[in-house]
Amino acid sequence: MKRKGGSRRKSRTKFTRPPRKQGKKDITAYLQTFDEGDNVVLNIDPSVHEGLFNPRFDGRSGVITGEQGDCYTVAINDKGKEKTIIAHPVHLTES
Repeated sequence: MKRKGGSRRKSRTKFTRPPRKQGKKDITAYLQTFDEGDNVVLNIDPSVHEGLFNPRFDGRSGVITGEQGDCYTVAINDKGKEKTIIAHPVHLTES
């Protein structure tokens, strides 16, 4: 038996933006830069599909550990385990 659905399954409310915030994303979100050691918060922007991480990490905070292509690697603590997440700068906000 194969599991139905993918990584965006059961995330209808998490992946919808309020009506006034729908439409094209501001260009500054694409062009923002981070340095190693910066603290960031992972916030999924559902209108951008590139560099999208698993929804269970939405709202978590972490530390930038490096770059990988256009994306950044973020180290987070997931219930005592250190994990590395690759995320596009659109999905990151500085804390």
